[in-house]
Amino acid sequence: MNWYPWLNQPYRQIIARHQSGQAHHALLIQAIDGMGDDALVWGVSRWLMCQQPQGLKSCGQCHGCQLMQAHTHPDWYRLEAEKGKASLGIDAVRDVSEKLYHFAQQGGAKIVWLPDATQLTEAAANALLKTLEEPPANCWFFLSVREPSRLLATLRSRCMTWHLSPPEETHSLQWLQKQQPQPEAILRAALRLSNGAPAAALALLQPDRWQARQTLCDSLNSALSGDILQLLPALNSDDVAVRLGWLLSLLVDAMKVQQGASNWLSNGDRPDVVTQLAQQFSSSALNASVQQWLQCREQLLHVAALNRELILTDCLLAWGRLLSPATVG
Repeated sequence: MNWYPWLNQPYRQIIARHQSGQAHHALLIQAIDGMGDDALVWGVSRWLMCQQPQGLKSCGQCHGCQLMQAHTHPDWYRLEAEKGKASLGIDAVRDVSEKLYHFAQQGGAKIVWLPDATQLTEAAANALLKTLEEPPANCWFFLSVREPSRLLATLRSRCMTWHLSPPEETHSLQWLQKQQPQPEAILRAALRLSNGAPAAALALLQPDRWQARQTLCDSLNSALSGDILQLLPALNSDDVAVRLGWLLSLLVDAMKVQQGASNWLSNGDRPDVVTQLAQQFSSSALNASVQQWLQCREQLLHVAALNRELILTDCLLAWGRLLSPATVG
């Protein structure tokens, strides 16, 4: 599992709490995709499972460390939905909770990690809540979440929230340049399109992903000056929510240009597309465009059995009607 430099400080802070006996038994880690919360939890877990920790580090030699390295530690539990399912049910939570009240098989800590706590059904969340209210000795819970508001308030109240913030943009750009040397404008665009999460930006910069985003930008240029449906193939993909996010970021950038905030663009590597949008849509049309595409994305994400191509086609045709009259035909 990759370790990232921006995890060093939160790792030290969490370990320090354990060393001083002030650690909370349930840590709710709020982080966006690409921040490495999984690596942070794994690093802290290794330290907790180590039988001879050396300061801030696990020894790497004891039986506990060997079991963790082999991913076979019997007292480390990962709770998540089964493959192909969207939710985590009560039976899985009860099964793990029951094991927690027995003696640890290795005589040390017991750890439960939920990579996505929002997968919990309401019944499962309530079952976990009971365990969190009266946790077994030397038992630690780590819950990762993107949107804490989607969790039961009572469950959140039993945890200590730890916000894993993106590093400063300058530091992230330096790290990205070492990983994937590119012109700074491209690195900055990838980073801002990833909400400042460096690992997500690095994934976006991989050739296939970056080309998909470039294709969308090029198709948008052509569609605005010709047939709006030329954009359909660039949007109609299994990752349609991501691609609509790219489109939305371009629309927001066009609004920034109209307001004289060109220094704060997310798509600074494609000023041609942003400028064209700013010229061809009025400010009210841009605002309406953003609302329309947000609604389209929500629909595609949360309504089952929709015809994606048909929905996108309808949205594109409706969007085309928002173009300034002078740019149509």
